Amino acid sequence: MHIVYLHGFNSGPQSLKANETAAYLQQHAPDVTLHCPQLSPHPAEAIQQTSALVASLPADTLLIGSSLGGYYATFLAERHQRPAALINPAVRPYDDLARFIGEQTNPYTGVVYTLSDADMQALLAQRVARPSPRRYWLLLGSRDEVLDWREAAARYLDCRQTVFNGDDHRLQAWPRMLPGVVAWGRQQLV
Repeated sequence: MHIVYLHGFNSGPQSLKANETAAYLQQHAPDVTLHCPQLSPHPAEAIQQTSALVASLPADTLLIGSSLGGYYATFLAERHQRPAALINPAVRPYDDLARFIGEQTNPYTGVVYTLSDADMQALLAQRVARPSPRRYWLLLGSRDEVLDWREAAARYLDCRQTVFNGDDHRLQAWPRMLPGVVAWGRQQLV
């Protein structure tokens, strides 16, 4: 089995959730290969990069996306017919990230880049009209300080959802959810 972990906006493979995922898999699921690419800050490039990665992997690939990575994971899950676990996924990043247009610095990599209107248009072009309900498991924190969890709950209404009352955007419950997410992924991929 393969897992592709997609990080959020201005994040990276060095994030806490990505490291927790890697540590869990190494200790408890050594047969799983984790892919955690540093995504381009430009959405069109990020999707091109991740789509090529997913296409190169066998059918037993689970996507895990956090925040903006959840938005990307939705696009990729539909395109490549893969299951996806979404952690506090972005629903309208083309609106939410518009306030960040201009120069940005990724705190994990130090890379300085410029976010533009073209990037917002690329995000809008990646919007999935109707996500397939059987393909997703949403993991949401009801005290998400970055995104309104209710938007994701409504967007993925017929999908499996777990809402953690009082949890935040980082999703403190993530480490204890990993065994269930991996088991669910294995079931989805048979």
